Amino acid sequence: MALTKKQTKQLRAMANQLKPLLYIGKNDLTDAAVKQASETMDSHELLKIAVQDGSGLTAKEAAEKLAGQIGAEVVQVIGNRFVLFRRSKRDDVEHIQLVRE
Repeated sequence: MALTKKQTKQLRAMANQLKPLLYIGKNDLTDAAVKQASETMDSHELLKIAVQDGSGLTAKEAAEKLAGQIGAEVVQVIGNRFVLFRRSKRDDVEHIQLVRE
């Protein structure tokens, strides 16, 4: 599911107030980090992640790699942080209503 420009703009605005819920450190993307990101995406849909200084990955590299592994869309990459979006399959989660073009 590719995001349109309007949808990306909407998600970027929503992510502005979020704090990072996951940090990628010197071990880069371990299986545990990928699992944690996937579980967090199930309950939040929109996730901000920070890449710490000791990591061998840039934020862009980490965003693309992690998004590919968990089936998410990269919303934005700024500095050492990035935002991912994935629609949750859970019914008890408040789903984000994306704008239509």
